Amino acid sequence: MKLSRWNQLPARARQQGFTLMEALVAMLISGIMFTALYAGLHGGFRIIKMSRENTRATQIMIEHMEICRLYKWKDLTNTGGFLNTNPIPVAYYPSGSGNSSIMFTSRVILEPINFAPYPTPSYASDMRKLTVRVDWEPMGATNRTRQMSTHVARNGLQNYVW
Repeated sequence: MKLSRWNQLPARARQQGFTLMEALVAMLISGIMFTALYAGLHGGFRIIKMSRENTRATQIMIEHMEICRLYKWKDLTNTGGFLNTNPIPVAYYPSGSGNSSIMFTSRVILEPINFAPYPTPSYASDMRKLTVRVDWEPMGATNRTRQMSTHVARNGLQNYVW
């Protein structure tokens, strides 16, 4: 078996290679691919960060709902204490953020139920709408808000089932 050597190749074969234009096109395509890869990774990490913040906001809302569920009617309808419109600050320290935190501000609002356009029922004074609203400002982004609402009754659900 005879191996060809460089100097034994025809002159045209020894001069073949990439032209400047081919090299520039290859670099342009590589640059676009790396930019798209970076943008995809950045977008993925941003979505994960937003999902973590939304999950934390949901945890805060559920926590406040559960606290309100344990209140008696007279404590729930009392305007002082836990249930008022003053904001309740809750800090969140995302993993990998060091000492920086995101401050969540929650409000618990108890208000009468609006039955319009229907006539007001006789039990309207025994029901309230409970809304928990959480606001936060992620680092370098606009303010975000989540809220959860439910209805609470003076005697609970047991009197309405039977």
